[in-house]
Amino acid sequence: MRVAAHQLQAQLQKGLAPVYLLSGDEPLQMSEAADQVRRQAQSRGYSGREILEVDARFDWSRLLAEANSLSLFAEQRIIDLRIPSGKPGNEGSKALSDYAARPPQDVLLLITLPKLEKSQSASKWFKALDKLGVTVQIWPVEGVRLQPWIEQRMRGTGLTPAAEVIPMLAERVEGNLLAARQEIEKLLLLYGPGVITAEQLAESVADSARYDVFGLIDAALAGEVGRCVRILNGLQAEGTPEPVVLWALTRELRLLVSLAGEMADGRSAQQAVGARREVWDKRKPLVTKSLQRLRPETLQRLLQRCGHTDRAIKGRECGDPWLLMRDIVTRMAGAPKIG
Repeated sequence: MRVAAHQLQAQLQKGLAPVYLLSGDEPLQMSEAADQVRRQAQSRGYSGREILEVDARFDWSRLLAEANSLSLFAEQRIIDLRIPSGKPGNEGSKALSDYAARPPQDVLLLITLPKLEKSQSASKWFKALDKLGVTVQIWPVEGVRLQPWIEQRMRGTGLTPAAEVIPMLAERVEGNLLAARQEIEKLLLLYGPGVITAEQLAESVADSARYDVFGLIDAALAGEVGRCVRILNGLQAEGTPEPVVLWALTRELRLLVSLAGEMADGRSAQQAVGARREVWDKRKPLVTKSLQRLRPETLQRLLQRCGHTDRAIKGRECGDPWLLMRDIVTRMAGAPKIG
């Protein structure tokens, strides 16, 4: 059964399904949806939890073994299955289909993975899980949907935005919901519940504008290597979470790879960029400039480097995430490979 993200809470209150599959590329909404499932399950007595992170070396027999294992205290459990690649492969497809055929009564399976491709939605394992449980596809909040989302979020925390505040904040975060949440939480901390004016927002933004994640991306697109390093060092010094910086880099590189593919089919950089609504008008020259400078194979390698960095952040591979991100962002800016 498929439900929209905003319908998930209502569905959970009606009763828990054996399986929840969350799919999407927007980290804040994915995280909050997973939290909703876990909280509701815990309130229904699911006190145990096992996290299974799928990588190239993952043994899929662990899923069925964990599902069929008897708890010492006979507790209900959550299996938190994470598939960062989004592709379980042949072994994983069989394991998921087998699980759906014989789901254990005392286990809730929570699966998180990136946006589903059309071929995945037609696969046997997906159809079996979708029939058994609940599928939630998370879509980015972009374009005309961003400002209403920000306003709803602000009012939900007790903040009342003045007329100019919502467009100002939307322009600042440019679709990064994690950044929007952080700004809203900061406003609440600084000024408390009540009306937020454009002047108050400007003062709050000024406090953190010196080292900005989106400034980092724009510096990379503009080919400003030195500024990239200074901004990244500032973000690290300010304690900016590594996944937030990596999210912005990955998001931009995915866009560039997609645009480069259109150029390979014969479109000019200006035509490819001009047709994309997710690229704001003021950023189109930067994106076009970077496409003209960076080769498609370089963009692919940098996107793969983002995957390596993600695994380093999670402790699954060796490497300093900040050094890896410095390599990525400076090479985006046109510097030769570091190390």
